[in-house]
Amino acid sequence: MVSVNTATVELHCGTMKLLLVEDSTRLAAALMSDFCREGFAVDHAEDGLAALRQLEAHEYDVMILDLMLPRVSGLEVLRELRASQAPTRVLVLSARDQIEDRVTALNLGADDYLVKPFDLSELKARTLALLRRRYGETSGVLSHGELTLDTNARVATVRGSALPLAPKEYALLETLLRNRGKTFTRVALFEQLYDGLSDASDAVVLVIVSTLRTKLASAGINELIESRRGFGYRVP
Repeated sequence: MVSVNTATVELHCGTMKLLLVEDSTRLAAALMSDFCREGFAVDHAEDGLAALRQLEAHEYDVMILDLMLPRVSGLEVLRELRASQAPTRVLVLSARDQIEDRVTALNLGADDYLVKPFDLSELKARTLALLRRRYGETSGVLSHGELTLDTNARVATVRGSALPLAPKEYALLETLLRNRGKTFTRVALFEQLYDGLSDASDAVVLVIVSTLRTKLASAGINELIESRRGFGYRVP
């Protein structure tokens, strides 16, 4: 059963863009804190209408969705998301434990279903599995030459030796490796790495790219991250 910590939550980090749709403030605070410590950028919607607005404004890798929500039900949120053809993976997290509830949610397009109360480690494992499915990955390992990322342990290594990265440096590197060949603007990277409540500006991405390049170069990995003037950054 998940433990609840009502302490102030610091959320400004991330690799996976995650939307948590949960009307319990205490449970949401606990999950946001735990997921952020794992390196996810988490936005929270406390009702179904807020969730629909968030989904219109941002693209998420995974949505964790309660079904019994104020204003608009979780099933309606799921129906609207699938009608939009967004690639977001959906994990339903609900106290509804009847088979018909699971069948209904899965038939509407949910990718997974977990019943409350739940074990936090199982929730994280299922969420990571959906992230891998979102990007067509069969394992939690990303590699490029002598550089390897273990996305489950959130560790980067070069030729088997650990590469010490700050959370945002790791997050940016994982995002670019997961989307090799795709160019990200500075704004798009900021959107991916930070939650919607962040008071930072997208200029922070310049600093993260600079420090990451320095650390990669010190490990013998040069020119991994390309700058495309007027477009952004990519790993070819």
